Amino acid sequence: MGQRANYIPPLSFSPVVSTDVSLYRSGYPMPLNYAFIRDQLHLKTIIYVGEKDELSPEYAEFLEQERIQFHRIYMDSCRDPDIQERMDQVLQLVLDVDNYPILIHSNKGKHRAGVVVGIIRKLLQGWSVAGIYQEYGIFSGGLKGEVDLEFITMFNTNLVVPRRKMPDFATFRPAASVERGKVDRLH
Repeated sequence: MGQRANYIPPLSFSPVVSTDVSLYRSGYPMPLNYAFIRDQLHLKTIIYVGEKDELSPEYAEFLEQERIQFHRIYMDSCRDPDIQERMDQVLQLVLDVDNYPILIHSNKGKHRAGVVVGIIRKLLQGWSVAGIYQEYGIFSGGLKGEVDLEFITMFNTNLVVPRRKMPDFATFRPAASVERGKVDRLH
């Protein structure tokens, strides 16, 4: 009989969307998580939201071996001066079906990943603020980041995305359409 692999997901791992595309969240992947990521998730893209500049040699090698596109979006907190542009960068990647399957991770998968997922839930899935706050609380271990939650609540964007590239899970109602329905503006 063949031996079964023991897969260990990254810290705070969870699916965000698993309908037409696969979008996941987690903490920073460690070498013991690589088999799970490789064999179970089959990722095309990883988006890191955090302040680390350097990847560990093991992580860099894993990404290269698996041919996973890696995007580092600097985010220390939602108080960063360029946070709007950085969130738009994340949304631009998430709103392109060519990037899927995607893993979004921060260091521990709590606050920064929670902000990103909260904004996805709000803008793209139409979740209520109460549901977003509840999910944020679960992943943050009950620590309510008041500044993070306020940021999610107040966040808006004028990002313009090609409709043909958008995943089906993005159920938002665009406030404006331009170019005869070929492009949607997120509001």
